[in-house]
Amino acid sequence: MVMKFMETMDFESQEIFVRNQMLELGRKIIERAYNKLEEISIPEKVSAAGYQYYGKRSREILTLLGSISIKRDYYYNHSEGKSIIPFDEMLRIRESSYSPGVQRAVAHSGSFLAFAIAEQQIKELAGIQIDAKTIERITKELGNEVQRYNLCNDKRMPEISSADRETLYLCMDGTGIPMNKKAVEGRKGKMTDQAKTREVKLGCIFTQTGVDDQGYPVRLAESTTYWGGIINAEEFGRQTELAAAERKAEKAAKMCVIGDGAAWIWNIAEEYFPHATQIVDLFHAREHYWEVARMFFPEGSPKLFSWTDCRKKELDAGDVGKVIKAIARLKSMTDEQRKSIERAVGYFSKHSKRMRYNMFRENHLFVGSGVLEAGCRSVVGQRMKQSGMHWSMKGADSMIALRCCIYSGQWEDFWEKRAA
Repeated sequence: MVMKFMETMDFESQEIFVRNQMLELGRKIIERAYNKLEEISIPEKVSAAGYQYYGKRSREILTLLGSISIKRDYYYNHSEGKSIIPFDEMLRIRESSYSPGVQRAVAHSGSFLAFAIAEQQIKELAGIQIDAKTIERITKELGNEVQRYNLCNDKRMPEISSADRETLYLCMDGTGIPMNKKAVEGRKGKMTDQAKTREVKLGCIFTQTGVDDQGYPVRLAESTTYWGGIINAEEFGRQTELAAAERKAEKAAKMCVIGDGAAWIWNIAEEYFPHATQIVDLFHAREHYWEVARMFFPEGSPKLFSWTDCRKKELDAGDVGKVIKAIARLKSMTDEQRKSIERAVGYFSKHSKRMRYNMFRENHLFVGSGVLEAGCRSVVGQRMKQSGMHWSMKGADSMIALRCCIYSGQWEDFWEKRAA
């Protein structure tokens, strides 16, 4: 019989046939098991609360093994006009026709793939059919649950030893995502009368555990946790304070805040982390003198590169005063050039204490926010800046929460707490 089976189908067909048979067997087992489990449930609390029994109600539930039918006890409270099905409450399927396993698979796929593509992927890999709209709805619902999970005080944090000897880094940045018309109504854009994007504020914390053989700081990759959303600076500050408390920032030997020149970043740093070392991201700082240089020197000219190379050496040495003087010495011929000089001089003057890169490097500290720059691309950009996408406020925040949870290594912990 086995030989006949092997002869009549190719390898792929055999795999699919056997998988379908095993799934069907599993579906029957789980359907029977849950119907038996429902029979032995004793709803004393339901009866005590004034609910009367009104027989069984059948329900179809899609599981990873296929669709199953369960008959559950139905109760109704006439005085309050409310109904309850204890079994649905126990399985956390009160408002869903999808099992927790399906919800998990759908939300994970929906958090990484466009919903229409996730529909095809789930059908191909799991063999179950769920339309893109349903995937979108489930993903957003789980994202909302993650937002509530973020408020709990016992989330799983990276296991890091000898915290009292480590340096903790807090990075903050903003990145724009495309929004639907309602989300940007009445908002002015940077270059246009009508905004098309909203800023996502994103933060991350990571740990430096030492230096390498060349004296460069070493980041513990699995130590990075993220948070964020389309929120104002005040709310983001509170979230940042909570994130630092969860990571026991007060126990770290040293704490550093890294960011660009945005005022809201340094306002948060001053308010919540006044004793932290503040560092302006070196690469953002370099962009400012390059912006001036392009105003005064022809693109690709030797003068452009020689002038910027001198500023690079001065900045690396922490000599911000020389950078400011060099910019101020440039002779402006137009209002645009004059304004460029004023912006750059103001920027470097304001952040000079945050640009002591020679001292930071002597102390083996990071001077760039590359971790968060990568986070803006991976956590936010890869999923939320795809062609043709336009997000609602609620949809964007739920997606950001979901992806921050996954990239922070808290996805499993979220599901454990959800099941409990």
